[in-house]
Amino acid sequence: AILHLLYARFYHKLMRDAGLVSSDEPFSRLLTQGMVVAETYYRQSADGSYSWYNPADVECERNERGQVTRAHLKADGAAVEIGGVEKMSKSKNNGIDPQTMVDRFGADTVRLYTMFTSPPDQSLEWSDEGVEGASRFLRRVWGLAYGRQAEIRAAGALPSQLDSDQQEARRELHAALKQACFDYQRHQFNTVVSACMKMVNTLYRLGENDADRALLREGLGAVVQLLAPIAPHITHRLWRDLGYGDEVLASRWPEADEQALQQENLLYVVQVNGKVRAKIQVPADAGRDEIEAAAQADENVRKFIGDAKVRKVILVPSKLVNIVAN
Repeated sequence: AILHLLYARFYHKLMRDAGLVSSDEPFSRLLTQGMVVAETYYRQSADGSYSWYNPADVECERNERGQVTRAHLKADGAAVEIGGVEKMSKSKNNGIDPQTMVDRFGADTVRLYTMFTSPPDQSLEWSDEGVEGASRFLRRVWGLAYGRQAEIRAAGALPSQLDSDQQEARRELHAALKQACFDYQRHQFNTVVSACMKMVNTLYRLGENDADRALLREGLGAVVQLLAPIAPHITHRLWRDLGYGDEVLASRWPEADEQALQQENLLYVVQVNGKVRAKIQVPADAGRDEIEAAAQADENVRKFIGDAKVRKVILVPSKLVNIVAN
């Protein structure tokens, strides 16, 4: 990667001197990717040389934490030594052929797995079970889309009035959308996928009335657009079959509706001397005095305060009230 960067910079400056480009540097930022690592297995011969075996050729026993405790070669059943997790390399014979996984799960699944498993600047420990998890998520998206395809295609515009459950669902969708857009700018693709998973969970809870269908169409369209750079093949098909348009990659990037993020009420956890005793709902525009009064008025909180004197009230806005009493 370093040599490629040097070559690219050299030729860019050469083209600059020849008057073909005007900028001094071809790149504004360097993102150094982490290594892909995998488990290693070997045997040491009498002369001290090592024979390394590919993980696909080794049968493993694991403990409850997923760590390899014992391993043997599939070919002869004899034990092999566990070398630990190291960078994939030819010398350690611990590389995984991505084509094998592509043939089994599809290119989108492999792409999603590599994006989701770790941030791009950190090492990625390869796991076949993790690839299966990525495949399950894409199947969930596919199942939701085609299970309710007719409803999504026929859905009308989102009504101006939503009930409380629909408002909360839309707030969850747009909060996740806002976070995903921010994470894309930071190249944190793993949390982009996490946001999409949250959105899909919310969409599965929606009902079947007209407002729910309109919300489903809005939310699933955003999920498909967010996943398009990561899983381009499945999203291209979904975008067309659900009636959003011809080309998802040519569509306008989704934006979070700030109005949908506004909440009428906020949920506060109430602690007494550091232990959770209640949860209360207060108006989003409530002041400190109103929040403290609502917390101390809760029946369970009053029971644990008893005759003690309230010495201090610690307030974490939008999250927590801790009452110190003795």
